Amino acid sequence: MKKVYTSVLAYLIILLMSNSSVSAAVPVKISYTVSFPEAQAHYVDVEMNISGLNQPSLEVKMPVWAPGSYLVREFAKNVESLSASIKGKDVAAPKINKNTWKINTAGVSAVTIKYKVYAFELSVRTSFIDVSHAFLSTTGIFMYPKGMVSNPSTVIIKPYKDWNKVSTSLEMVNGDTFTRTAPNYDILYDSPLEIGTQDIFDFNVGSTHYEVAMYGGGNYDKERLKVDMAKVIEAEVAVYGENPNKHYTFIVHNKLRNGGGLEHLSSTVLGASRDQYGSERGYRGFLGLVAHEHFHLWNVKRLRPIALGPFDYDNENYTTNLWIAEGFTAYYQNLILRHAGISDVKSYLGDMAGDINTVENQPGSKVQPLAESSFDAWIKGYRPNENSYNTGISYYDKGAVVGMLLDLEIINNSNGKYSLDDVMKYMYDTYYKGKKRGYTDAEFKAGFEKFAGKNLDDFYAKYINGLADIDYNKYLGYAGYQITDELAETNEPSLGVFTNTRKIITTVLRGGAGWVDGLNVNDEITAIDDTPVTDVATMLKGKKTGDKINVTVTRDGQRIIIPVTLQRNNASRYTIVELPQTTARQIAVRNKWLKL
Repeated sequence: MKKVYTSVLAYLIILLMSNSSVSAAVPVKISYTVSFPEAQAHYVDVEMNISGLNQPSLEVKMPVWAPGSYLVREFAKNVESLSASIKGKDVAAPKINKNTWKINTAGVSAVTIKYKVYAFELSVRTSFIDVSHAFLSTTGIFMYPKGMVSNPSTVIIKPYKDWNKVSTSLEMVNGDTFTRTAPNYDILYDSPLEIGTQDIFDFNVGSTHYEVAMYGGGNYDKERLKVDMAKVIEAEVAVYGENPNKHYTFIVHNKLRNGGGLEHLSSTVLGASRDQYGSERGYRGFLGLVAHEHFHLWNVKRLRPIALGPFDYDNENYTTNLWIAEGFTAYYQNLILRHAGISDVKSYLGDMAGDINTVENQPGSKVQPLAESSFDAWIKGYRPNENSYNTGISYYDKGAVVGMLLDLEIINNSNGKYSLDDVMKYMYDTYYKGKKRGYTDAEFKAGFEKFAGKNLDDFYAKYINGLADIDYNKYLGYAGYQITDELAETNEPSLGVFTNTRKIITTVLRGGAGWVDGLNVNDEITAIDDTPVTDVATMLKGKKTGDKINVTVTRDGQRIIIPVTLQRNNASRYTIVELPQTTARQIAVRNKWLKL
């Protein structure tokens, strides 16, 4: 009896293994074909083919946000005319929530899904299509089957008319530039595509091949960019000790006025003004953007807060550490230009003074802690309103300032042996390469302390989780510098408002004259003490701090006179200057910091 039972059991196990092998031999295959029959109207047609299914129903989902841009953008809003078919026969594909469609797949193994996407927002995080090119920000174009984020997929591109180039970090299939593949959806969603007739140039840095795709023209010098972009990249590789990419793609959109960037694992998208390359300031600004987004291939794309991976494409992904992921990257974008020899010391110190001025002149820096600014990016950082200047602070700006403070603290406390570079490399090696996961807030704090050689509880309490005034001179003093306020002795009067050129108030500053006495955003200032205002810049000419004036505004179509007592303009204009006397230790810190 026992022997017979064992034989039957063995037979059943073999049968189950056999069935399992059959299932494993038929993996789910996913492919997309994109075409542009109505490019002039800004549409892409997407055909999604899925085979190897063995499930009663299939849900396909459109991501609601793009990693690196922390706002739920509801990409499904641009989807039209979704339909599904099985063996050529149309089947129902009802929408079951804002970004999900469901299809009955009981008894079938393959389904075809077709839909259109409207794309008319040329930014680094959204898609745009017209007859000149297509920029596909993949999170807003390609749906994914629920539960299959780890599956590979193939993208087949049917170009519009004379489009003959594709720029992306996705690998080609059999050398065909119009057929690309992704090993999983995290890679697909991290690999935008530029399709058209873009101007392409390339260069190598070490063993990594770089492609730069320029759309929109511009007064750029390709040979100069090759040299200087390579310098930037080399300085960044020196921080981490390696470049993890075999190839990397820059997609640059040159417009009349443009800016911003979005990082990806092996590529980035940059916005630039097509005429900015002709001035030294504009050119250096572009290289700063290159430095920022390229630095992200380590900091945030690989060395990341633990909350940012694996990604949840349906919901917000909260972290208090964007001040490291983004703020430190903003700090390094200027420091790298200095280390690469592109910025001189005066220019670099001017850049850092600019960050300090941004933080110190914003009333919201006394309201919102830095860690909270990171956490609230989803509801505040990317959704500013007329009062945001008074209620919050950017984790980019204050994060860059805090990065400088920590860098100087580490250099000084280690007698020039270590810098923030050592922290970044240690964290990269330990968490991305070693533990193969993201870091927690406590773990990064421990990394700072390891190289600073001291407990940083007080620093965190004051500057990360608190609202203490920053002691700039303490930290800059380590390198023989101090800040001075060029406006400290002035007593100019102020209404405490910002206006546009049409004399319309855009911001009322917390605690200022307008705030206290009731001026409102959207008020149009028409007169001061019955004198018509023609020029905003001179409307307080002849007035003094403490004067009581009558401000005439138009509010909602009505003329209103508001008595206002002018206050002193509390704006600061900080510069970083050398101390009258410096010690050998201060010079050593300075040399380490600025690579002198």
